Amino acid sequence: MSASAQIKRITVPELAARKGKEPVSMLTAYTVSVARQLDPHVDCLLVGDSLGMVLYGLDSTLAVTLDMMIAHGAAVVRGSSRACVVVDLPWASYQESPQQAFRNAARVLAETGCAAVKLEGGREMAETIEFLVRRGVPVMGHIGLTPQAVNALGGYKARGRSDAEQEKILDDARAVAEAGAFSVVIEGVVEPLARKITESVPIVTIGIGASAACDGQVLVSDDMFGLFSGFTPKFVKRYAEIGQTMAEAARAYAEDVRARRFPAAEHTFAERKPA
Repeated sequence: MSASAQIKRITVPELAARKGKEPVSMLTAYTVSVARQLDPHVDCLLVGDSLGMVLYGLDSTLAVTLDMMIAHGAAVVRGSSRACVVVDLPWASYQESPQQAFRNAARVLAETGCAAVKLEGGREMAETIEFLVRRGVPVMGHIGLTPQAVNALGGYKARGRSDAEQEKILDDARAVAEAGAFSVVIEGVVEPLARKITESVPIVTIGIGASAACDGQVLVSDDMFGLFSGFTPKFVKRYAEIGQTMAEAARAYAEDVRARRFPAAEHTFAERKPA
């Protein structure tokens, strides 16, 4: 048996059991090639609807479709063998009713092979989360700064600065946990609130702009690798500048082509001489 055949994927129950233990590491992935590079190192790959902005140049995630998520989700599953793969349900694919959410979540699970879906919203989505979980769909929640609600929230601002807002977000976290989600992403909230939520709910909390108090962390890979040329959020740590490296490589290539240095003899098929 090959070494790759012996690799087992990290499962949803295994992630859920990490509460209060070794922090969960999660990064976004949208393609086979990126999934292959990240898979050996992280616990979870998130096929986020952030792909709308990162890959498609959209202004927000609102125009992302279910078909887009399924296509990229399937690619990430094919490109990975170890990490647990979670796929976002995009805007308007689950808010109408629990039944709509189940139909679309079932498509995502069946057509991608992923382990779970992620959806945004707190108490207002609790009924839907419970409906999905009772029918065998593992759900990761998402509270705090929820990008799909950017218009209602008035922009991408940190949440939880007022007492009232903190109470609402804490209530959202409890509702998501009680509904049966195995984990919840907490985005863009102040550190004391992230700590309080993590201490208050029995499920794994995954922070993004929510401090190290959470049970795990997630970042958009293109942000941390220096690939995305747009605004870099305060909470992102750039671990590389791959975008700059790619630009320099493209410049060197173009110069070689113009100077006829590429392709050289070693890149060229020679004529076969007769025997």
